[in-house]
Amino acid sequence: MGLSAPSISSVKVRNGADPLVMVTAYDAPGARIASAAGADIILVGDSVAMVVLGYDDTLQVTVDDMVHHIAAVARAKPNCHIVGDLPWMSYHVSPEDTVRNAAALMRAGAHSVKLEGGRKRLPMIEKIIDAEIPVMGHIGLTPQSVHAMGGFKVQGRQAEQARKLVQAAKSLEHAGCYALVLEGVPVRVAQAVTEAVSIPTIGIGAGPHTDGQVLVYHDLLGLEDRMIPKFVRRYADLNSASVEAIQAFASDVRSGAFPDECESYHMADDQAAELLGLYGHTD
Repeated sequence: MGLSAPSISSVKVRNGADPLVMVTAYDAPGARIASAAGADIILVGDSVAMVVLGYDDTLQVTVDDMVHHIAAVARAKPNCHIVGDLPWMSYHVSPEDTVRNAAALMRAGAHSVKLEGGRKRLPMIEKIIDAEIPVMGHIGLTPQSVHAMGGFKVQGRQAEQARKLVQAAKSLEHAGCYALVLEGVPVRVAQAVTEAVSIPTIGIGAGPHTDGQVLVYHDLLGLEDRMIPKFVRRYADLNSASVEAIQAFASDVRSGAFPDECESYHMADDQAAELLGLYGHTD
């Protein structure tokens, strides 16, 4: 399981802790890779909509979708804390349905859940925590609110907006969140939020002064090439490598170079001779 939510909640760089490393994963191979690489936290994000399922935004993902992918990650038994994203409209409903949806992610194998939004989400956060399910908050650029925000835009550029983000972070901490994701905010705003709370902040497009960083698996590995946000650093180009590998396979198939003798199964000579007598051919 790796780190628990209570142990994560005490990780603050200002107290000498190492920054938290969080990466998304959506299946067993991704989970095994993230675990082998030493990630602290795997986020089974609703970003699965865009990087795996082919949607243009995250709004199409359902609770059933998230359960499916969380279960795949959990079956790999990674040495990481697994966070399950509550998708759009799964916590904008009654408190009972909200808790039920959070419980579905936990039953699938998540160790905690994440939801987007500030103070307006406090009643739902409190209900989930009352059900003894740990909650990670998410403020700043919240992709599920893309239409209300007018697009994927940096949040908190104005001083009053920044003040509201700091207040939202304090409120989420007070409600019981064990950590916060800060997405798409200026460096100084992320720094102010990080200094204002005692729980860790995990940044994505929030500069270097948070208590951890998260990137989408397909972005950092260069598997996703349709959209490259400013905050993404690519550590590999697996898209090109994958295309080249499949091109080489296709070329070998068409030329007859694949499969060769070593990649084929063979009969014993006496059995091949018997087959030849029956049908006039052997392997």
